Amino acid sequence: MSTSRRRRAARPGPGAAPPTRRGRRGVVRQGPLRTHWLLLTALLLTLAATLLIQGYTQHLYDARPDQAARPVGAATVPEQVRTGGPVIDAAGPQPRTARPAPGTVALTFDDGPDPRWTPEVLDTLRRNGVHATFFVVGTQAAAHPDLVRRIVAEGHQLGVHTFTHTDLGAQSEWRRSLELRESQLTLAGAAGVTSSLLRPPYSSTAEALDDPGWAAVQQAGREGYLSVLTTLDSEDWRRPGVDEIVGAADAGPGTEGQIVLMHDGGGNRWQTVAALDSLLPRLKARGLRFTTVSESVGLPDPVHPASGAEHWQGLALIWLLRTGDWTLAVLGWLLYAAGAVSVLRAIAVLVAARRHKKLRRRRPWGPPVTEPVSVIVPAYNESAGIEAAVRSLLASDHPVEIIVVDDGSTDGTADLVESLRLPHVRVIRQENAGKPAALNTGIAAARAELLVMVDGDTVFEPDAVRMLVQPFGDPSVGAVSGNAKVVNRGGLLGRWQHIEYVVGFNLDRRLFDLAECMPTVPGAVGGFRRSAVLDVGGVGDETLAEDTDLTMALCRDGWRVVYEERAKAWTEAPASLSALWRQRYRWCYGTLQAMWKHRGALRQRGQAGKLGRRGLGYLLMFQVLLPLLAPVVDVFALYGLAFLDPVRIVGLWLAFLLVQLLMGVYAFRLDRERLGPLWSLPLQQFVYRQLMYLVVIQSVFTALAGSRLRWQRMQRYGSLRVPVQEAPAREAPRHDAPAYDVPGYEASGYQTPGYQVPGYGAPMHAPPGHVDAGGYRAHVHEAVRGRGQGT
Repeated sequence: MSTSRRRRAARPGPGAAPPTRRGRRGVVRQGPLRTHWLLLTALLLTLAATLLIQGYTQHLYDARPDQAARPVGAATVPEQVRTGGPVIDAAGPQPRTARPAPGTVALTFDDGPDPRWTPEVLDTLRRNGVHATFFVVGTQAAAHPDLVRRIVAEGHQLGVHTFTHTDLGAQSEWRRSLELRESQLTLAGAAGVTSSLLRPPYSSTAEALDDPGWAAVQQAGREGYLSVLTTLDSEDWRRPGVDEIVGAADAGPGTEGQIVLMHDGGGNRWQTVAALDSLLPRLKARGLRFTTVSESVGLPDPVHPASGAEHWQGLALIWLLRTGDWTLAVLGWLLYAAGAVSVLRAIAVLVAARRHKKLRRRRPWGPPVTEPVSVIVPAYNESAGIEAAVRSLLASDHPVEIIVVDDGSTDGTADLVESLRLPHVRVIRQENAGKPAALNTGIAAARAELLVMVDGDTVFEPDAVRMLVQPFGDPSVGAVSGNAKVVNRGGLLGRWQHIEYVVGFNLDRRLFDLAECMPTVPGAVGGFRRSAVLDVGGVGDETLAEDTDLTMALCRDGWRVVYEERAKAWTEAPASLSALWRQRYRWCYGTLQAMWKHRGALRQRGQAGKLGRRGLGYLLMFQVLLPLLAPVVDVFALYGLAFLDPVRIVGLWLAFLLVQLLMGVYAFRLDRERLGPLWSLPLQQFVYRQLMYLVVIQSVFTALAGSRLRWQRMQRYGSLRVPVQEAPAREAPRHDAPAYDVPGYEASGYQTPGYQVPGYGAPMHAPPGHVDAGGYRAHVHEAVRGRGQGT
């Protein structure tokens, strides 16, 4: 069936109730999930643990250059160690040392393997037929296991240089053991071997050994390691030049055995590679023999095959570190992407807001709209604020009829409205069936073509209805979003919601208006064409966001939905975190339902395609995906403060806050709001933002789990109160006199005491008394200044 045929089939006749949609999908059930919070907590803890491991392994605890070793007294270092050989066995009560045999040179390389320089060092050694000993850093071995395997395959010897290149003398015993154990596991996982050779970072000769270093050597001895110091330091880590490196590595004439320290990692090592090409032939020419450390001192090979358990544990460690590397890389790209998209969004909404303001000034909607309006107020237990809402609507400077649909209230809402005996106010009672059903009942009873749907906790400014319906002068407009304002702005929570309404919602609405993809007309203040609503089958109850569902349905039906910021209404915002959570949970979950329901718009053209590709894409990006990444961003920010440059992290956060503040100032200026509440914007980033992100996360988990939720009503606080005294009634305007104090507005069809709307039965009457617009606005603003204590 075509779209037009479906619309004709679904359209009720005048006065008929729109079809309700309370089939199997409309019955919702409360599905309180607990496992998703456990899953989220587990994911965040896993991410935090991964980042902590990354912070530990990426040389972030101790990354001093080798020359930064601290000279400390050596009161406890035995004399036989200080004057002995460079290879130390401190396992027993009496330490033993060994020197290289005369005529031997043991080349040793630290800080690798490095993907750039280790292969060049290995190539040079192979060309010269020389074997050496490589003391590898565990994290580097885990990152480049293929190089570790090549070192072993080409006959070189492996030793450990700790896991993170930390100063063992400055660490506790458990940290030393951890460093050595993890180093062994990386060798086992990378090459299937273990080694009992240890080169402590920042060490040099035995004579320079200090007390903390000796304590580390003793502990290593007890754990089965031979500590290998040096006799000659090439000082290639200084990069002094090729000739200087060759000179420092050459002991000169003589046949005394040497252990030479060089580096194949930890920086740019081209001077080391170049020096090897000169050093190796030079020492060979003098008859010196190159060998490994163990061969130079006459020890058995310290490298042994790893056990199966060690090999698999090593592989697990390597994959854990690789996963951390990938996670960190992905997070980095995501952060850059999120930052770029956020900046582009800020620019887009600001440019759109400015252009929207200019267009609305230049382009009238069409002929002034003076026809009467039916205002529908669905009410369920709204006794706290219904009187203020109804009286504010009666104070409108536009002819209205007010239909209060009591949806099975148990607090006397309907009785209260009836007891007021206000003219042009009808009360319809029905059994509790939900807000969509109440709206459909009101639509069926409405006499006017133009509808305004109002929440029972909302107070309209006197000109709000008139401003709200003027866009209907354009026949392509099917619905109009008004400007909802927070009245109870007292306290931080009230200020934060006030900021969100002005900066978040209203700036987005201006952008949606320009892009012709408005996804939501808020239930607090929205105007609709009755015929358009009936064309799409009335207000549906398949989602918890009936306003979003209806708006998207109108867009898909070809109607344009616009934003009129001058139509202001004041609404109560949640006054507690729990109430805020329930409200936003319902909004977010309902929006997800509506997005899924109308996903077909992505494939459509015209107005529907604009909603699908622009509106739904924007919602998916900024209201679903980015919030899902927010906890990751926060965890990564903490990681940056702990392990990266905290000044840079704080600078980025301040830059982000500055962008938010500039957006806030501009949005407040557009809405003619005082800038005072913006002082709380920095605090909003620490509490409110996280709460909103968690709402999105729970909504997404709930949707993925297939659970359904009941419509959740917000607790009312009664902060919207009736004005103390109304202004005297104005005389109804004559048929030939202007009905409004707006140039060019004609009171077409306006009669005294009422006027007939063709085809809608009994006549509707203009309100006999109008509250002065300025005076009523003053009441509302006084309520805001008084933190919602009364209007």
